[in-house]
Amino acid sequence: MKTLSKKALSIQISLNGLSFCILDTSEKTVHYLKSVTFEKKKAPHELLEKLKAAIETQSLLQQPFDAVYCVYQNELSCLVPEPLFDEENLAEYLKFNAKILKTDYLAYDAIPCIKSMNVFIPLVNINNYIFETFGKFTYKHASTVLIESLIQRQHQTIGTALYLNVNSSSFEMLAIKNKQLQFYNSFNYHSKEDFIYYLLFTVEQLKLDPEAVKLYLFGHIDEQNELFQIAYRYIRHVELFEPEQQFKLDRSITTTNLSAYFSLLNSFN
Repeated sequence: MKTLSKKALSIQISLNGLSFCILDTSEKTVHYLKSVTFEKKKAPHELLEKLKAAIETQSLLQQPFDAVYCVYQNELSCLVPEPLFDEENLAEYLKFNAKILKTDYLAYDAIPCIKSMNVFIPLVNINNYIFETFGKFTYKHASTVLIESLIQRQHQTIGTALYLNVNSSSFEMLAIKNKQLQFYNSFNYHSKEDFIYYLLFTVEQLKLDPEAVKLYLFGHIDEQNELFQIAYRYIRHVELFEPEQQFKLDRSITTTNLSAYFSLLNSFN
């Protein structure tokens, strides 16, 4: 007897672009994978118009879904250890990391694997539109997905490994040792010099040896990219992170860099 098809949609939201993934959860097959990049960061109201346009012009995104997920990728987040967490103090945790407006809605993800909460600011106008369009959905911060996925995938190691998820004008850095998170932060950069400064500064602050630490780069990057080249100049062990994919890809999907969709592909739960 043929298994009934169940479709799930995941949308990644950032001020620099949008990404979409449609997954057949019964067959564990990705049928749609697409990203839209903006030349300049968009304000929340502009971002909503871009999201509406993307959905209204793609028939595959207009079908009914059994589950819908939204992932917010921005620097407006803060990790709080469980013993220090109080739901009444969300603004207090975030005020040191981001400028908070009185109208901002605050949310948080639980991350059991590091016994912490991830406090962040979702976009209310985006949430409202997704709910009006698809009904009930789940949303979380991209750093939650990154932390959970990388810790789950990492093998026991002798030393600390660095993981950098590279985007067009920002990157997220995680230091993980023996499935334990040692460090997480996000950085904006405008040049390769900015990029290497933040990388080497973090290596120094964590007291890591550039000759020994292993650096894994993924996202919008390849070995010819100037960011890869400058990292390789200062860090001895640098390689592209190519995680084993948990889903099959439909033949219509031609992208060769799946690590650029790492958070999106790992957002389904």
